[in-house]
Amino acid sequence: MFSANDLQARTTLTQSGRTADSGPGLSVNPPVVRMSTVLFDSLADLREAEARRAQSERSLTYAANGNPTAFALEDLINDLEGAHGTCLFPTGLNAVGLMFQAFLRPGQHVLITDAVYPPVRRLARTLLAAFDIEVDYYPADASGIEALIKPNTRMIYAEVPGSQTFAMCDLPALSQLCKARGLLLAVDNSWGSGVLYRPLELGADISLMALTKYVGGHSDVMMGSVSTTEAHFATLKTMQIAMGSTVSPDDAYLALRGARSLAARLAMHERNALQVAQWLQAQPQVIRVMYPALPEHPGHAIWKRDFHGCNGLLSFEFDSPQPDACDRFVDALRLFGIGYSWGGFESLVTQIQAQGDSGPRQILRLQIGLENPDDLIADLQAGFTALAQSA
Repeated sequence: MFSANDLQARTTLTQSGRTADSGPGLSVNPPVVRMSTVLFDSLADLREAEARRAQSERSLTYAANGNPTAFALEDLINDLEGAHGTCLFPTGLNAVGLMFQAFLRPGQHVLITDAVYPPVRRLARTLLAAFDIEVDYYPADASGIEALIKPNTRMIYAEVPGSQTFAMCDLPALSQLCKARGLLLAVDNSWGSGVLYRPLELGADISLMALTKYVGGHSDVMMGSVSTTEAHFATLKTMQIAMGSTVSPDDAYLALRGARSLAARLAMHERNALQVAQWLQAQPQVIRVMYPALPEHPGHAIWKRDFHGCNGLLSFEFDSPQPDACDRFVDALRLFGIGYSWGGFESLVTQIQAQGDSGPRQILRLQIGLENPDDLIADLQAGFTALAQSA
C-alpha cells in the first residue's frame, strides 16, 4: 500500500498509462484517438482480433469495445487499485449498475450498506427489483450482518467510508465472512481513490470508483470504473461488451490528466480539511464533526489501521431550533458552491437528509477544496453569524 505522501503513489500516477501497448507511441500524454470503425488487412486478422476479445483480452475490433486512450486509463487504474483488470463506464452510477448486472442473477440476494450513496438505493428499487433481485440494507458498521445473510445471498456491497457521514466498517473482517460463505464483496472506493484505500488488497473482489470525483479532479468529466481480481474479470468484461458500454477518448484523456496530480491534490485536500474540521469542533453551535482523521470519529481506529490519509470531505451537525437553519447558513456562504459531487479543486456544500429522535437533523457536508483554508473558515464563520442574527 502507499499513501498520498508516498513516492510510490506519486511515481505510479506519473508513469502509468503510457506504455507501448496502451496506445500509439510513447508520448508523455497518450493521444486522444477518436474512432469508431477499425480496419483489418484480412478476414483472418479480424477473426484473430475477435477471438482475443472473446477471451477478455484487450483487442481493437470496434470502438464500442474500447479505444487506445481508454486503454491507457485502464492501465493506470489497474496500477492504482492493484487490480487484474478494469472496465470504464460513462458515470459512476452506471458502473455500479453494470457491475450488479454482471454478477447478480434473478432470485439472488444482495446486502447493501445503509451508508450507501443515495442514488444506488434508487438503482436497487428500479433495476434490481425489475430483475427479481432481493435487496436488504445492513448497518454501516456491518454489525449483525451475519443474521441478514440468506441462502440466496450472492453479494455484499460496501462503501468505506460512507460518503455522507463517513461511517466505517472493518473490510478485512467483512472479507473473511464473505470468503467463508462464498459471497462476492464489492466496495465503492471513490472516497479512497486508490491512493488512500485499496479494497482489493484488503480482501474485496470488486472495487468501484466514480472517476468523476478525485481521480478526474477538475469537475469537468463524468466516468466510473470497476476493477476486479483475476477470478472475476472475465464476467465483468463479458457484460461490458454485451452492453456496449464505453467511454469517449476525450473523457479518458481528461481523467488521465487529472490522475497525474491525484496524490498531490489529496495531500492538500487533507491538510485543508483537517484545519477546517478542527476549527468546526471549537464552534459552540456544532454538535459533532464527522471526519475520519479526527480521533473522536467513531471509525477513527479502522481508518488509522486501513487507510493512508484522508481527503477533503467532512460533515458537521449543528443544533438549531430553526427549521430553515441549513438554508440560512448556506445562503450566507460565498466561497462554497452549492451543488452535487465532490473531489474537484473547488469547495462545495450540500445538505444531508437525516432523521433524529426529534425530527430532521441539521447536517451539512463540505467538500474542502484547494482554496486558502483561512478564507474558507472565514466564509463558514459568516454562516454561523447569519444563524446567530436570525435566532
